[in-house]
Amino acid sequence: MIGRKTLSRLETMLEDAIDGTFQESDYDESVLSRIECKWKRFLGASAFSREAVEREKNYVKEFVSDISHQTKTPMANIRLYTELLREGLTAPGGESGENGEQNLRLLQEIEKQTEKLEFLIQSLTKLSRLESNIVEVKPCMQGIGELIEAALADVRPLAKKKDIELISLPEGEEKACFDMKWTKEALGNVLDNAIKYSPPKSQVTVSVTRYEMYTAVSVRDRGMGIKEEDTAKIFGRFYRAKTVHQEEGVGLGLYLAREIVRRESGYIKVRSKPGKGAEFTIYLQNSR
Repeated sequence: MIGRKTLSRLETMLEDAIDGTFQESDYDESVLSRIECKWKRFLGASAFSREAVEREKNYVKEFVSDISHQTKTPMANIRLYTELLREGLTAPGGESGENGEQNLRLLQEIEKQTEKLEFLIQSLTKLSRLESNIVEVKPCMQGIGELIEAALADVRPLAKKKDIELISLPEGEEKACFDMKWTKEALGNVLDNAIKYSPPKSQVTVSVTRYEMYTAVSVRDRGMGIKEEDTAKIFGRFYRAKTVHQEEGVGLGLYLAREIVRRESGYIKVRSKPGKGAEFTIYLQNSR
C-alpha cells in the first residue's frame, strides 16, 4: 500500500517535471522509497533529454540563421556583377555581332541559374525552420479573402510573364482557422506550381467551398495534368515527375505546402488527369 506521503511526493515530482523545474538535488534519496528512487532517476533522465533537445534546437536555429545570412552577400554580388555585364554588353559601343549575342545568352543563363539557387536556399531555410520548430505555425480565425488576395498578389508577375489570367471566384465573408503568413506561403506555392505548368494564355482559377468542418481553397489550372502514379508522390521532398524535368523547380514547394497545412490540422489533396489540368485543394479547419 503506497502511503499518502509517498503519493504526494510523486505528484510533486511530476508537477516539477511538467513545469520544467525538476532538479534531483531537491529530493533526498535516503528518505525515498524504492519506487520513488526509480521515479527520481526517470525524471532526471527526462530533464536531461529535454535540455539536450533544447540545445540541439538552438544549434539548428543558429546554423540556419548563419546560412541565410552568409548567402545573402554572395547572391547580391552575383546579381550586381551580372547587371554590370549586361550594361556593358548592351551599351553603345559594347560588344556586338555573334560574340555579343552569345555572351548575352550566357548572361541570361547565369541570371536564370542564380534565381534558381536563390529560390532553393530560401526554400531550404524555410523548411529547416519549420521542421525544427524554430518557427511555429499559429492558426487563428481570419478571412479567406485576404489570404487569397495576398497569395495572388505575389504570383501576378509570374502569371503576367506567361499571359495567364488569374481568376478568383467570389468567396464572400468566409473565415477559417489558419496562420496568415505561413498559409500564404503554402497557397502561393500551389499557385506558383499551377502557373509554372500551365500553357501561356490559359487560366488559373481560385475558388472557395465551405463544408461542415473545413473550408476548401481550390486552385485549378489548364496544364498538362498529373499521371495517376505521380499523384501520391508529388508532395514528397525533392520529388519531380519525369514529365516536368525540363521545367524550372526544385521539388520543395508542394512538400512545404503540405507540411504547413498539416501543422494547422488541415490537409491538401490533388485531382488530375493527364492533359486535363490539375486541381489542388487546401482544406483549412473552420474552428480552432
